[in-house]
Amino acid sequence: MSDPVRNTPSTGTQRAAPEEYVVLGKLTSPHGVKGWLKVYAYTSPADSIFDYPEWWLRQGERLACYRVVQGRRQGKGLVVELDGINDRSAAEALAKAEIVMPKDALPALADDEYYWHELEGLAVFTRAGERLGRVAGLFETGANDVMMVRGDRDAIDRRERLLPYLPGDVIIAVDLDAGEMHVDWDPDF
Repeated sequence: MSDPVRNTPSTGTQRAAPEEYVVLGKLTSPHGVKGWLKVYAYTSPADSIFDYPEWWLRQGERLACYRVVQGRRQGKGLVVELDGINDRSAAEALAKAEIVMPKDALPALADDEYYWHELEGLAVFTRAGERLGRVAGLFETGANDVMMVRGDRDAIDRRERLLPYLPGDVIIAVDLDAGEMHVDWDPDF
């Protein structure tokens, strides 16, 4: 049975400021007539999104928590059943919602591991102290993750560079407190 207080999309369900959440994926569209939804996950592996027993769904300014009843692979994608969402109309109302999680609810990582959202926005410097810009995003390529570094007004130029995220090789040091990352990278490359 649905918990109407937990599932009411209102400011009363909001736990923290919007910047205190990280986006784990999104609901794309209904799946069938019983309230299931298709899921596009940003987690790796994709089905690890089901490790979270509750999902916070954000639609514009509205934020509400839903219990995951069950989730599974369906063909090449993922589908989920959420508590209280029992028909296609209810599922349609949640289509396009972002799946977010309070940052403080994410599992702790080892000292030399980082979530992508922690790296985004860091200032990037070469061994020689030249500022290349800021980490604008990361993406997977199969072989290794890649960082997009965009030159900013304090950088040596306004170029956008793609750097392989290879700790110990290209990535020399990450200092979250200082908001900096140091890399072994030729600025002309």
